[in-house]
Amino acid sequence: MSVVSLLGVKILNNPAPFDAKYQFEITFECLEPLQKDLEWKLTYVGSATSSEHDQELDSLLVGPIPVGVNKFIFEADSPDLKRIPTSEILGVTVILLSCSYDDREFVRVGYYVNNEYDNEEMNDDPPAKPIIERVRRNVLAEKPRVTRFAIKWDSEDSAPAEFPPEQPEADAIEDDGTAYGAEEDELEAVEAETGDGVKEDAEDEEMAGAEDTSGPAATKAEDEESEAGSEDLEAESSGSEEEDIEEEEGEGDGDEDMEMGEDGDSAAQTDAGKQQHMQGQHQGEVMVH
Repeated sequence: MSVVSLLGVKILNNPAPFDAKYQFEITFECLEPLQKDLEWKLTYVGSATSSEHDQELDSLLVGPIPVGVNKFIFEADSPDLKRIPTSEILGVTVILLSCSYDDREFVRVGYYVNNEYDNEEMNDDPPAKPIIERVRRNVLAEKPRVTRFAIKWDSEDSAPAEFPPEQPEADAIEDDGTAYGAEEDELEAVEAETGDGVKEDAEDEEMAGAEDTSGPAATKAEDEESEAGSEDLEAESSGSEEEDIEEEEGEGDGDEDMEMGEDGDSAAQTDAGKQQHMQGQHQGEVMVH
């Protein structure tokens, strides 16, 4: 888990002239005391085809960092035109706002920037040599690209693993699914043999009982008893089915009520958490070097 979390970035002067300074209002939260300062950087991507034209516009050390929510203003100079190809001055480019702790970057925010003239005529027919005084930049602040990295903090003995450790011994273990399938086959075979034997014995007993019964009167009486018994069983089975259906319907209604209750509780807890978070936020004083 990251000890420092970026909560928000607000660009104060946007849009602005191309040669104006960048101004960011940065809000972050620190969960535990830090031994070192945070380093913030702003990088301007001068060309989409090569990283040689990237410029670090400014860097800032912020600290000591108090535990809680902190806010500060980060200003950076405009890019050096001499380091940007003439064909890359106008159009869309990228700026990168990053933060590092102990030379380890843990968050990066990228913004698209559109550089164009302040009137349509010059945009439709731009001069051969860019007129910087007429160029304005517009940072697409509504669509930032945020990337977070797991790093080692003061309270951790070692950096978190990027991938799960290899487990070669797990490949040598017999697959549980194969053994489980074999046990099922053996169990089914035993049940089939046992069921056939029981069925044959039951048939033999029924045949023997039939030989002992004699006379049409006995047969008629047994038929009447069997019919009466079948009617009672049918009545009982129908009654039990209706009871089962009612119980199932009752259980289904209970599940729906429970699900609704859980959603309601979660929504209430979320609203309460937001209000508590908004009320509990406080701005700490940070030292800017």
